[in-house]
Amino acid sequence: MADSQEGCCRCCCSFVFTLGLTALFMWLSLRADKPKCSITNFYLPALNRTLNEFKNSTDSSLNFTLKLSNPNKDKGINYDDVEVNITVFDSGPGNAPFSLGNYTVPRFYQGHKKKAQKQGHLEYNKTMVSKAIYSNGTAEFQLEMVTQVRFKILFWRTKRHKINVKAKFAVDDKGNKVNPRKKKDVPLTSTAPKRGYCNLVMGILVNFVVLKFPSFL
Repeated sequence: MADSQEGCCRCCCSFVFTLGLTALFMWLSLRADKPKCSITNFYLPALNRTLNEFKNSTDSSLNFTLKLSNPNKDKGINYDDVEVNITVFDSGPGNAPFSLGNYTVPRFYQGHKKKAQKQGHLEYNKTMVSKAIYSNGTAEFQLEMVTQVRFKILFWRTKRHKINVKAKFAVDDKGNKVNPRKKKDVPLTSTAPKRGYCNLVMGILVNFVVLKFPSFL
Protein backbone atom coordinates (compact mmCIF):
# COMPACT_ATOMS: atom_id res chain seq x y z
CA MET A 1 0.00 0.00 0.00
CA ALA A 2 2.81 2.37 0.92
CA ASP A 3 4.71 1.49 -2.26
CA SER A 4 1.57 2.20 -4.30
CA GLN A 5 1.10 5.63 -2.70
CA GLU A 6 4.80 6.45 -3.17
CA GLY A 7 4.62 5.47 -6.83
CA CYS A 8 1.50 7.56 -7.29
CA CYS A 9 3.20 10.59 -5.70
CA ARG A 10 6.26 10.16 -7.92
CA CYS A 11 4.06 9.91 -10.99
CA CYS A 12 2.12 13.04 -10.05
CA CYS A 13 5.30 14.98 -9.23
CA SER A 14 6.82 13.94 -12.55
CA PHE A 15 3.64 15.06 -14.32
CA VAL A 16 3.66 18.45 -12.55
CA PHE A 17 7.37 18.94 -13.33
CA THR A 18 6.87 18.06 -17.01
CA LEU A 19 3.80 20.29 -17.23
CA GLY A 20 5.73 23.14 -15.61
CA LEU A 21 8.62 22.81 -18.08
CA THR A 22 6.16 22.72 -20.97
CA ALA A 23 4.48 25.86 -19.69
CA LEU A 24 7.87 27.54 -19.28
CA PHE A 25 8.99 26.70 -22.82
CA MET A 26 5.65 27.84 -24.24
CA TRP A 27 5.88 31.11 -22.33
CA LEU A 28 9.44 31.71 -23.51
CA SER A 29 8.43 31.08 -27.12
CA LEU A 30 5.36 33.34 -26.93
CA ARG A 31 6.78 36.26 -24.94
CA ALA A 32 7.80 39.27 -27.01
CA ASP A 33 10.47 41.92 -26.56
CA LYS A 34 9.33 45.51 -26.84
CA PRO A 35 10.71 47.58 -29.72
CA LYS A 36 13.96 49.49 -29.31
CA CYS A 37 13.54 53.20 -29.95
CA SER A 38 16.10 55.94 -30.58
CA ILE A 39 16.63 59.38 -32.13
CA THR A 40 18.89 59.29 -35.18
CA ASN A 41 18.50 62.93 -36.20
CA PHE A 42 17.43 66.13 -34.43
CA TYR A 43 18.08 69.45 -36.16
CA LEU A 44 17.07 73.07 -35.65
CA PRO A 45 18.38 75.18 -38.57
CA ALA A 46 17.88 78.42 -36.61
CA LEU A 47 20.42 77.34 -33.98
CA ASN A 48 23.12 76.75 -36.57
CA ARG A 49 25.47 79.68 -36.03
CA THR A 50 27.42 78.80 -39.14
CA LEU A 51 24.35 79.72 -41.20
CA ASN A 52 22.89 82.68 -39.33
CA GLU A 53 22.26 84.22 -35.94
CA PHE A 54 19.19 82.92 -34.12
CA LYS A 55 17.66 86.34 -33.56
CA ASN A 56 17.78 87.16 -37.28
CA SER A 57 16.56 83.79 -38.52
CA THR A 58 13.05 83.36 -39.88
CA ASP A 59 13.29 79.55 -39.80
CA SER A 60 11.37 78.16 -36.81
CA SER A 61 11.29 74.53 -37.92
CA LEU A 62 12.48 71.48 -36.06
CA ASN A 63 13.23 68.21 -37.85
CA PHE A 64 13.84 64.83 -36.25
CA THR A 65 14.02 61.15 -37.13
CA LEU A 66 12.95 58.24 -34.95
CA LYS A 67 14.35 54.75 -35.41
CA LEU A 68 12.11 51.89 -34.26
CA SER A 69 13.59 48.38 -34.27
CA ASN A 70 11.73 45.11 -33.84
CA PRO A 71 14.12 42.73 -31.98
CA ASN A 72 11.81 39.70 -32.32
CA LYS A 73 12.75 36.98 -34.82
CA ASP A 74 9.27 35.54 -35.27
CA LYS A 75 6.86 38.27 -34.14
CA GLY A 76 5.59 41.33 -35.98
CA ILE A 77 4.53 44.57 -34.29
CA ASN A 78 1.40 46.63 -34.94
CA TYR A 79 1.90 50.22 -33.76
CA ASP A 80 -0.98 52.53 -32.89
CA ASP A 81 -0.43 56.23 -33.65
CA VAL A 82 2.95 57.26 -32.22
CA GLU A 83 2.68 60.51 -30.23
CA VAL A 84 5.86 62.56 -29.91
CA ASN A 85 6.21 65.50 -27.50
CA ILE A 86 9.27 67.76 -27.59
CA THR A 87 10.29 69.87 -24.59
CA VAL A 88 12.99 72.52 -24.17
CA PHE A 89 14.52 73.53 -20.81
CA ASP A 90 15.06 77.14 -19.75
CA SER A 91 18.76 77.94 -19.33
CA GLY A 92 17.98 80.25 -16.41
CA PRO A 93 17.51 79.39 -12.72
CA GLY A 94 15.19 76.45 -12.15
CA ASN A 95 15.75 74.95 -15.60
CA ALA A 96 11.98 75.04 -16.20
CA PRO A 97 10.66 72.82 -19.05
CA PHE A 98 8.48 74.20 -21.88
CA SER A 99 6.64 72.07 -24.41
CA LEU A 100 7.51 73.06 -27.97
CA GLY A 101 4.84 70.96 -29.61
CA ASN A 102 3.59 67.51 -30.60
CA TYR A 103 3.87 65.37 -33.69
CA THR A 104 1.96 62.19 -34.60
CA VAL A 105 3.39 59.32 -36.61
CA PRO A 106 0.46 57.38 -38.19
CA ARG A 107 -0.03 53.75 -37.14
CA PHE A 108 1.94 51.13 -39.04
CA TYR A 109 3.06 47.49 -39.06
CA GLN A 110 6.66 46.32 -38.60
CA GLY A 111 7.84 42.86 -39.67
CA HIS A 112 10.20 40.42 -37.93
CA LYS A 113 13.66 41.89 -37.15
CA LYS A 114 12.82 44.99 -39.20
CA LYS A 115 13.84 48.61 -38.62
CA ALA A 116 11.82 51.70 -39.49
CA GLN A 117 12.81 55.35 -39.63
CA LYS A 118 10.01 57.88 -39.17
CA GLN A 119 10.53 61.52 -40.03
CA GLY A 120 8.99 64.26 -37.86
CA HIS A 121 8.60 67.99 -38.27
CA LEU A 122 7.06 70.81 -36.24
CA GLU A 123 7.05 74.59 -35.99
CA TYR A 124 8.08 75.95 -32.60
CA ASN A 125 7.90 79.14 -30.56
CA LYS A 126 11.23 80.91 -31.07
CA THR A 127 10.83 82.96 -27.88
CA MET A 128 10.84 79.78 -25.77
CA VAL A 129 13.91 78.42 -27.51
CA SER A 130 15.78 81.73 -27.19
CA LYS A 131 15.39 81.47 -23.39
CA ALA A 132 16.95 78.00 -23.48
CA ILE A 133 20.19 78.89 -25.26
CA TYR A 134 23.30 78.88 -23.08
CA SER A 135 26.19 81.28 -23.61
CA ASN A 136 28.11 78.63 -25.58
CA GLY A 137 25.20 78.28 -28.04
CA THR A 138 23.88 74.94 -26.79
CA ALA A 139 20.36 74.14 -25.56
CA GLU A 140 18.77 71.23 -23.69
CA PHE A 141 15.82 69.27 -25.07
CA GLN A 142 13.73 66.22 -24.27
CA LEU A 143 11.83 63.98 -26.66
CA GLU A 144 9.09 61.72 -25.31
CA MET A 145 7.38 59.02 -27.37
CA VAL A 146 4.11 57.34 -26.39
CA THR A 147 2.26 54.61 -28.26
CA GLN A 148 0.61 51.20 -27.88
CA VAL A 149 1.70 48.06 -29.69
CA ARG A 150 0.25 44.63 -30.40
CA PHE A 151 2.51 41.70 -31.22
CA LYS A 152 1.55 39.45 -34.13
CA ILE A 153 2.37 35.78 -33.51
CA LEU A 154 1.41 33.72 -36.59
CA PHE A 155 -2.28 34.58 -37.08
CA TRP A 156 -2.86 35.79 -33.52
CA ARG A 157 -2.39 39.29 -32.06
CA THR A 158 -1.75 40.02 -28.39
CA LYS A 159 -3.44 42.66 -26.29
CA ARG A 160 -2.09 46.21 -26.47
CA HIS A 161 1.06 47.08 -24.53
CA LYS A 162 1.89 50.69 -23.73
CA ILE A 163 5.25 52.12 -24.77
CA ASN A 164 6.37 55.32 -22.99
CA VAL A 165 10.01 56.24 -23.54
CA LYS A 166 12.02 59.44 -23.50
CA ALA A 167 15.49 60.93 -23.78
CA LYS A 168 17.07 64.17 -22.58
CA PHE A 169 19.92 65.55 -24.68
CA ALA A 170 21.74 68.72 -25.72
CA VAL A 171 21.73 70.50 -29.08
CA ASP A 172 24.95 72.22 -30.12
CA ASP A 173 25.59 75.57 -31.81
CA LYS A 174 25.25 73.89 -35.20
CA GLY A 175 21.67 72.91 -34.43
CA ASN A 176 22.37 69.17 -34.09
CA LYS A 177 21.80 66.82 -31.17
CA VAL A 178 24.74 65.90 -28.97
CA ASN A 179 25.03 62.39 -27.60
CA PRO A 180 27.35 62.20 -24.57
CA ARG A 181 28.05 58.53 -25.35
CA LYS A 182 29.58 59.55 -28.68
CA LYS A 183 27.17 57.34 -30.59
CA LYS A 184 25.08 58.32 -33.58
CA ASP A 185 21.73 57.45 -32.00
CA VAL A 186 20.25 58.71 -28.73
CA PRO A 187 18.34 55.80 -27.11
CA LEU A 188 14.84 56.39 -25.77
CA THR A 189 14.39 54.62 -22.45
CA SER A 190 11.53 53.88 -20.09
CA THR A 191 11.43 55.12 -16.50
CA ALA A 192 9.08 52.31 -15.45
CA PRO A 193 10.61 49.55 -13.27
CA LYS A 194 11.43 46.30 -15.10
CA ARG A 195 9.71 43.10 -14.07
CA GLY A 196 11.94 40.07 -13.68
CA TYR A 197 11.07 37.30 -16.12
CA CYS A 198 12.32 34.58 -13.76
CA ASN A 199 10.19 35.86 -10.89
CA LEU A 200 7.16 35.97 -13.14
CA VAL A 201 7.67 32.41 -14.38
CA MET A 202 8.25 31.04 -10.88
CA GLY A 203 5.14 32.80 -9.65
CA ILE A 204 3.05 31.24 -12.41
CA LEU A 205 4.38 27.74 -11.70
CA VAL A 206 3.92 28.03 -7.91
CA ASN A 207 0.35 29.27 -8.31
CA PHE A 208 -0.38 26.42 -10.71
CA VAL A 209 0.89 23.78 -8.27
CA VAL A 210 -0.96 25.31 -5.31
CA LEU A 211 -4.26 25.46 -7.18
CA LYS A 212 -4.05 22.08 -8.89
CA PHE A 213 -2.29 19.96 -6.27
CA PRO A 214 -2.90 21.49 -2.81
CA SER A 215 -2.59 18.12 -1.07
CA PHE A 216 1.11 17.83 -1.97
CA LEU A 217 2.04 21.06 -0.12
